[in-house]
This record gives sequence, structure tokens and C-alpha cells, in this order.
Amino acid sequence: MIRKTMAVAAVAIAAVAVTGTAQARDQIRVVGSSTVYPFTTAVAEQFGKGGKFKTPVVESTGTGGGMKLFCSGVGPDFPDLTNASRRIKSSEVEFCAKNGVADIVEMKIGYDGIALANSKKAKRVHFTRNHLFLALAKDVPQGGKLVPNPYTMWNQIDPSLPAAKIEVLGPPPTSGTRDSFNEMVMEGGCKSNADMKALNLDDKAHAKACMTIREDGGYVEAGENDNLIVQKLDANPAAVGVFGYSYLEQNADKIQGSFIDGIEPTFDTIASGKYPVSRAMFVYAKKAHVGQIPGIKEFLAEYTSEKAWGKTGYLSDKGLVPMVDAERKEWATKINGLENLKM
Repeated sequence: MIRKTMAVAAVAIAAVAVTGTAQARDQIRVVGSSTVYPFTTAVAEQFGKGGKFKTPVVESTGTGGGMKLFCSGVGPDFPDLTNASRRIKSSEVEFCAKNGVADIVEMKIGYDGIALANSKKAKRVHFTRNHLFLALAKDVPQGGKLVPNPYTMWNQIDPSLPAAKIEVLGPPPTSGTRDSFNEMVMEGGCKSNADMKALNLDDKAHAKACMTIREDGGYVEAGENDNLIVQKLDANPAAVGVFGYSYLEQNADKIQGSFIDGIEPTFDTIASGKYPVSRAMFVYAKKAHVGQIPGIKEFLAEYTSEKAWGKTGYLSDKGLVPMVDAERKEWATKINGLENLKM
């Protein structure tokens, strides 16, 4: 009788434990990129208005920070989705797998441009990627070798640039925007620099020289909060900021986008691919949480609906540049079919 009672009690405890795990959270949790944050927040708000599910909680942790949280495990203590302003890295996929996060649904949601901008109280600037490489690299080529960056003023690099101190406010290394900036701006400018080509560095040394940013105050890590960068630019007209195009569009009354290689950052130049610093935006969902945390499939359906990410959808009002019709259709099929990530 005692054994029977203990067995029944054990089953009851196990049932409570399972039920507790399944019902430990009844609200979707999203972490990740500050650039994708406004888009996912807009979808979360629309989703919550439907009344069937609670409005998802969306946190801005940066792409790298979000990946770390997302990949740390399965269960209600870990996020269900993560925003990313770049594609997931193979090292992050391996970290996920190590912690039991094996099945991941990749969502490409559209495009964004990396804008360099300054206050409307100052003149609009025309940069080339070579200008930006020379302004922000830790070491630059001079006299046939790499030397610590000697430039302190923009006009020391090119007389056409402002006679102002080099001060660029941008994201930290954990940010996907920083990754994209390094790849598209720093490396792009470095490759176009004739003096760098003449050094004939091996691939590893070349990549290090191209993408190592100075730490002497020319580049100021301003955290993951792009709104804070906008506020600082408004207060300091001599500074330049780095952030996603959506923040430029949302703050067009205060700041203006700089031309890069002769192209202005606009919705049309990003959509057409003319703007040289544009990139895809992503969201990643944890397949193991579907059916465990209420509403995940429905949330993905809202995100991929034409009223959200379509040409005239509410996400375009937030600055997201939509994919073309065929690409949206292809991704919607994969996402709503919960197709596993393929690297």
C-alpha cells in the first residue's frame, strides 16, 4: 500500500513537473538585434491586438548577445526567437547544437542599409569607403608599411571632408551592425586602397589590418541602443553615427544620411541594390518551442503576412525594405513549413 501510494505520488509529481514546464511561460520571448528590434516589436504589437495570444516580449540585446541567449538551451528559461542583423554564424550553430538547440527555423525578413549620418545642424557629408577605412582603422598604410592611425581630422584624409575631429559613434563588437560595417565598409574601403594593395600582405594579416578599428577615441562604442546614438548626434553636430537605415528614416527631422561612394541611403537605393552598404535582416526561431510556448506558429504567420512584410506592409513604414514578391513567397513557404536551417 505504501509502495502504491509512493508510486502514485511520484507520477503526480512528474505530471506537475511536465505541466509546469509546458505552462511556465505563456508569452513568446524574443531577444537580439537592436536594428531588427523595431520590426519585430511592430509585429508583436499587431499580434497581441488579435487577442488570442499575449503580446510577445521583445528585448534589444544585440545580435551576438541574442545568439548567445538563444543558443544556450531549450525550455521556458530560454528565448524562443532571436533577431539578427546578419546571418547566423557556423560557430553559433555549433554552440546551439552543443546546448541541445538542434532544429532552427531561419527567417529572412527583408533588407536594411547601414547608414552613416550626422545632425541636420551640420552639412551633409560625402564619404567613400576608402575615406572611412583611413579614418577608422587602427593601423593604416604609409611609406610602404602599416603605422598607427595618425589622422585626427577628416580633412587630413581628404580636403573635401569637414575640418572637424574624427568622431564616429557606432555599435560594439557584439552587434550584427558592427559585423556588417566591418565587412562592407572597412574591408570594402581597404580593398580599394592602393597603398594597402602594394603591401602584399597574406590573407590573415590583410583581414586583420582591414577590420581592426582604432581604440584612441576616433571610434566611440555607443552601445546597442541606436536611439541613443541619434540623441548624441543631435547634441553634437560634428559627430557621425553608424546605425540601421530604419533609424535614419524614423529620425529624419534630426539627422541626415551621408552619401557613400556617391550613393545616398534611401529606401529605393537599398531596394535596388545600388547603395553599397545594404544587408539582409533575419529572425531565428527555436523549433523545439513550437507547441510548447503558445502562439509561435501564429506569430511566424503574422510576420510573413503581406500586411506585415509586403510592399505596402506596416514594416515598410518602419524602414524595412521588402524582398521582391518571388523571394517573399519562397521564404514564407519555408518559414511557415518550419523548414530547418541549412548553412
